[in-house]
Amino acid sequence: MKIKLLVAAATTVMASSVMAQSVFVGAYGQLGIGFDQNTISSSSETLGYVETSSVPSSSGGSFAGVVGLGYNFKLNEDFLLGVGADYGFVPSSAFNGGSAANTSFTGTQTKISNRYNIFVTPGYVIDKDKLAYLKAGYSSQTVKITDLTTGYGTYGETMGSGSANGYVLGLGYKQMVASGFYGFGEANYYSYSGANFAATTLSDGTTISGYSPKTNAYQFLVGVGYKF
Repeated sequence: MKIKLLVAAATTVMASSVMAQSVFVGAYGQLGIGFDQNTISSSSETLGYVETSSVPSSSGGSFAGVVGLGYNFKLNEDFLLGVGADYGFVPSSAFNGGSAANTSFTGTQTKISNRYNIFVTPGYVIDKDKLAYLKAGYSSQTVKITDLTTGYGTYGETMGSGSANGYVLGLGYKQMVASGFYGFGEANYYSYSGANFAATTLSDGTTISGYSPKTNAYQFLVGVGYKF
């Protein structure tokens, strides 16, 4: 009788251990859509060799689309550690108006594209089908700023284009909805150093140099994924 009780107890413990195993351990791929709010800092620029003007800050929201891959390692029954990478495949833009010294400056349009992130995601296992996680890592993006000024150059010319490097911080939640398939929600904050712009010469011969605005963004995503 005692042996039967011990066997039953051991079976119960083993079963509960199996039930506690998170379904999110292993490789995954996912697709998210949502909203980006990008902010471009004010920055000075030098026109030719003499005149310095200030381009005002700007902000704008747009649709976001992100595809990602990753792998979650089991640390213990309660915690996972994930590594991953994702890529924003939908460019976003921000517009600003304002004024610059001695010009009829009307604004710029900033296009953010090719944003990719490499990150870690420490996760807390709520139960075997639910996971809450943090996100932290390296981020890079391409920044292109177009001149909408009528005071110099030609309307629509590129004032600067280059890469900007920074970091991403975020938090998210995943829940399994079917065999292998899950839904998720995620909120991220991005911060970047000044974009690496080279001096640019406009069609009228005006050279723009020293222009390197910083950028940051808030992003909200919902999506679906598959755990392999």
